[in-house]
Amino acid sequence: MKIRFWGVRGSIPSPGAQTVRYGGNTTCIEVRTDAGGLIVLDAGTGLFALAQALLKKLPIEANIFITHTHWDHIQGLPFFSPLYIPGNAVRIFGAQDVVTGAGIERAMEVQLQYSYFPVREVEMRAKIEYENLQVGASVRIGDAMVTNSILNHPVVNLGYRIDCNGKSVFFTGDHEPYFNIYEPGDEDFNEYQMLIEEKQRMVDDAVRGVDLLIADCSYTDAEYQDKRGWGHGTFSASIAFARRCGARHLICTHHEPTRADDDLEHAFDEALSHCSLGPNDPVVSLAREGMEIEI
Repeated sequence: MKIRFWGVRGSIPSPGAQTVRYGGNTTCIEVRTDAGGLIVLDAGTGLFALAQALLKKLPIEANIFITHTHWDHIQGLPFFSPLYIPGNAVRIFGAQDVVTGAGIERAMEVQLQYSYFPVREVEMRAKIEYENLQVGASVRIGDAMVTNSILNHPVVNLGYRIDCNGKSVFFTGDHEPYFNIYEPGDEDFNEYQMLIEEKQRMVDDAVRGVDLLIADCSYTDAEYQDKRGWGHGTFSASIAFARRCGARHLICTHHEPTRADDDLEHAFDEALSHCSLGPNDPVVSLAREGMEIEI
């Protein structure tokens, strides 16, 4: 499989001189299966640049898997140029909203309200299909299998594992390590601890043995103290996650938008200095727009 990063920032695009090395677009990852099938993980603003690259060879069959419907993961959808060209086929996968009951089609519908966008979905000439995924379900995309797992975020967030001919990659989307909301000694502490440990085991099992883990590493440990419960991970927690699951390579993504490239490298280097990575530990890298990985 070939993986290319088109957007690596979280929350809001942050273009400019201070983010030029790692990029300012929000989350979008292209995965090409061995047979050439196109899987897109999330549809942040990085999706626009991917779309322009895809137009060089038509028609296009794209399978877009949305982890969750916060803006930074869907705001590129209306600007995905292949949607406007007859002969193209785009399938959009995601979870049903447990609060409203709306399906993943709502991610497009909301953005195309005329108050916000001048084009209606009926004017998109490609064949567009939506598929609401059951938690834990697998979808075959050519020679690859995409399996989802529910992770920890304030809204339903599906992490995706892609297996193709013995190789595998897992993308968390937005994920915060599980933590106990009760204090030790509270009557509900032990019961809740058992619950979150079981949830963590399920996530670990879904990720176990992957060749590549792409994980939310928004914060440093110090920053996390004021952002607990916001639904995002840290460098150190993701490194521990990769170690625990036996991932061969960890790529840290969803970079904090206020962090300039120099500051990002400093935070990353500081996190590594506290982890004491050994020869049997995963390789750990920072995601960068344009980065390509082959596994």
